[in-house]
Amino acid sequence: MPVPHVIVLRAPGTNCDVETAHAFEHCGARATPVHLFRVLERPDILKDFQILCIPGGFSYGDDVGAGVIFGGQLRSRLGGALREFLQADKLVLGICNGFQVLMKSGILPAGAERWPATDGDPPDATLTWNDNGRYTARWVKLHTGDSRSVFLQGIGAIDLPIAHAEGKVVARNDDIVNEWRKRGQIALCYQHDDNPNGSTADIAGLADPTGRVLGLMPHPERNMYATQHPHWTRRPQDSDEGDGMKLFRNAVEYFG
Repeated sequence: MPVPHVIVLRAPGTNCDVETAHAFEHCGARATPVHLFRVLERPDILKDFQILCIPGGFSYGDDVGAGVIFGGQLRSRLGGALREFLQADKLVLGICNGFQVLMKSGILPAGAERWPATDGDPPDATLTWNDNGRYTARWVKLHTGDSRSVFLQGIGAIDLPIAHAEGKVVARNDDIVNEWRKRGQIALCYQHDDNPNGSTADIAGLADPTGRVLGLMPHPERNMYATQHPHWTRRPQDSDEGDGMKLFRNAVEYFG
C-alpha cells in the first residue's frame, strides 16, 4: 500500500502536533510537523504531501479569537497553494483549534467550492464561545450519522475527549444547516443530551461536500489506545485500540 505523507502544520501556540503526528505514523503514514512560517516562505512544499492536518492547541494564544490569526494567514497568504491542494485528491483534517482554523479561514464548510472567498462574502457559519462561557475539558459520546467523510467511514458511535472554550458551531440560518444535512456534511454530533457547548444541531464536526475535508472539536489522537479511556477497565477488552484509531487508519487507507 502506498505510504501517504502527512504535513502536520503547526503555528505559535500549537501543542498537539507531536501526538497527532504519532497517530498518523502508528497507522502507517509518514508524518512531518512543519511550522507555518516555513510554508509561508515556500508554499509549493504542500505539493510533497497527500494529507494536511492542523492539530489542536492555542494558535497565537487565541488572542483575537480561536484560529482567527492562523486562518487569516492561510486565506491571505496561501490561497493559491491551498486551493490547488483542496482540488486535488488529497485530505485535510483539522482537530479542535485546527477545526477553528478551517472555519475562520473559510475552508470549511464549503471546501474548494467557494475558497478562498472574497472579503465581502458573509461566512455561512462560525465557531464561538461555549454556552457555559468557559473552557471545558471532558469526555463525550458522539455519533456519525450519514456522513460522507473519508475519515469516519465505518464509524458509528465513538467516545472522544474535548478540550475547548470556543467550540459552539453557529450557522447563519437554518437553511444552511439543512443544506449540510442534504450534502452529508454534518460529520459528527454530540449525543443529544450531552452537548457540552450548545452547538447548533449538536454538531461536533463538519465535512466539506467531497468528504475529503474534516474539522472536529473532539481529539481523536487522545484516544488511540483502549487504556486512554477513563473507563477502560469497565469496557469490553476485545481490542487494545481506542476509538480514535480508526479515524487515522481511514485516512491512510484512502491512499491504498
